[in-house]
Amino acid sequence: MVPDNLMVFSGNANPKLAEAVGNHLNIPLGRAKVSRFSDGEVQVELLENVRGKDVFVVQPTCQPTNDNLMELIITVDALRRASAARITAVIPYYGYARQDRRPRSTRVAISAKVVANMLQAAGIDRVLTMDLHADQIQGFFDVPVDNIYASPILLGDLWKKNYSDLVVVSPDVGGVVRARAVAKRMETDLAIIDKRRPRANVSEVMNIIGEIENRTCVIVDDIVDTAGTLCHAADALKERGAKRVLAYATHPVFSGAAVEKITNSALDEVVVTDTIPLREDALNCPKIRQLTCASLIGETISRIACESSVSSLFAE
Repeated sequence: MVPDNLMVFSGNANPKLAEAVGNHLNIPLGRAKVSRFSDGEVQVELLENVRGKDVFVVQPTCQPTNDNLMELIITVDALRRASAARITAVIPYYGYARQDRRPRSTRVAISAKVVANMLQAAGIDRVLTMDLHADQIQGFFDVPVDNIYASPILLGDLWKKNYSDLVVVSPDVGGVVRARAVAKRMETDLAIIDKRRPRANVSEVMNIIGEIENRTCVIVDDIVDTAGTLCHAADALKERGAKRVLAYATHPVFSGAAVEKITNSALDEVVVTDTIPLREDALNCPKIRQLTCASLIGETISRIACESSVSSLFAE
């Protein structure tokens, strides 16, 4: 059961996911007109009463990132001016999350913080997101942030495969904590790929730590962007005797020639969620399979609306 004052709205970023979330909650999506002026400016008009409502706006800030971010910000402003009681930004994929610090004190913006400031200035009351690239981004907000995890969906699929020779692989040192957690849940071994990244979006595999020969290797990551890391890792694992290489990741960014790389790589399968809608070539790629996270997001929204525990969803 969900409260009578619960409403879910969507922008243009991922309407299918928003609709599936509404179906899980057994409520229709709130009616709104999200359009563009001829010069590209975003216009949002709410087509129903939201006064006193507990409103959730489902809008990942995926490509085109800036357009989708502006849609979210302007929708939030429209809801605030229409006297919504509480506004939760449901951002399954939080864009700009990789710009969360100034590496080596370079003269760059901390863009993840800028986005947090913009959302708060627009009037959000809380944030619901999935698998943040860096957990500390929660601290960029002065409102509650629920960072939920796709692991129940991804691990559930992996358990169904029932591989007897499984080893979980972290694609880099930074992902060891995530991979170790998965290996613990799967009660299997962990391997780590030591790689160097000479420049942004270019990776080079250097060494593999762990026993992977004649085993099914599962690479665990949060984002697949250009797929360079995944493809280089799969090549290295196969060269060193891996029997099968699978990849499980939450966010299918798939920018540039990512799908082509995956198609021509040593990867046997890439499993992702629908936090980001797949583009046409990814939908047609036999190596890419998508799982829905709508029920998990819907259940989390229900718990937030009912003021019950979210963390218990992920309790071991």
